[in-house]
Amino acid sequence: MAGEFRALPVPEGLDGMRVDQAVSKLFGLSRSVAAEIAAEGSVLIDASPVTKSDRVNAGALLEVTLPEPKRPPEPKAERVEGLEIIYQDADVIAVDKPVGVAAHPTLGWDGPTVVGGLQAMGIALPDAGPPERKGIVQRLDVGTSGVMVVAASVQGYSVLKRAFKERTVDKTYHAVVQGLPDPIVGTVDAPIGRHPSAGWKFAVTSDGRPAVTHYELIEAFREASLLEVHLETGRTHQIRVHMSAVGHPCVGDPMYGSDPNLSKRLGLIRQWLHATRLGFTHPRTGQYTVVESPYPADLQHALEVLRG
Repeated sequence: MAGEFRALPVPEGLDGMRVDQAVSKLFGLSRSVAAEIAAEGSVLIDASPVTKSDRVNAGALLEVTLPEPKRPPEPKAERVEGLEIIYQDADVIAVDKPVGVAAHPTLGWDGPTVVGGLQAMGIALPDAGPPERKGIVQRLDVGTSGVMVVAASVQGYSVLKRAFKERTVDKTYHAVVQGLPDPIVGTVDAPIGRHPSAGWKFAVTSDGRPAVTHYELIEAFREASLLEVHLETGRTHQIRVHMSAVGHPCVGDPMYGSDPNLSKRLGLIRQWLHATRLGFTHPRTGQYTVVESPYPADLQHALEVLRG
């Protein structure tokens, strides 16, 4: 369905640019969406339809019918196996999120979610944030297990959302990576952006967003190491991308270069990465609060195999 109609003169700075690029820059659309609407005949220059590869001239009138924005699906209240509440009060809920569960529904995910699981437990989440993300103040990848906090009140939402944005929440992960990092206590400070050739992956890129990961060795094995990891920033796949970039991908993570034979030997069908601890200032009491999650069975088993 067609959305809003917009018309703008082409600015000097875009003179000679391809139509899809110019539409993307002027209207904040992705290049692929800009190309799609040009193919549908929804982009005109001086009242004539153009293709994505035509060029724009400064001063010409660019007319665009923007696509109707897609809304993510509403959360479905359904019981989520393995989703457990670690801590709960009037403002904060901390859950132990199992692997294979998303924080909230998105356009590409209609599997189990933390929001839907909490609703199925009869927990009323605050009307704060978009409807599909009620109470969600942080996200944990579908493929990563561990502790995650959700706001239980509007006050909890605004205070915790700000705390995550301002990076005052202490996020601790444990990861088993291949090999032994050198040094055994270190920091990876490298920007992360979309992978240049695979849009579903991320990579260290010169034009990426700043990302800082601190790690230290907890235990070394013959072919892998258990690390404690602290995140300063919260980029998508940050630990997986950074450890892979320094030559030590998470075990069980083929997307970022892990050895499939080692994963098989350890019985892993996902990356060995777990959010073990969150420390934050409580939104109402102001007290420093820590919530922790133990290793799930599959990760614990892999460790035991490594220990021999």
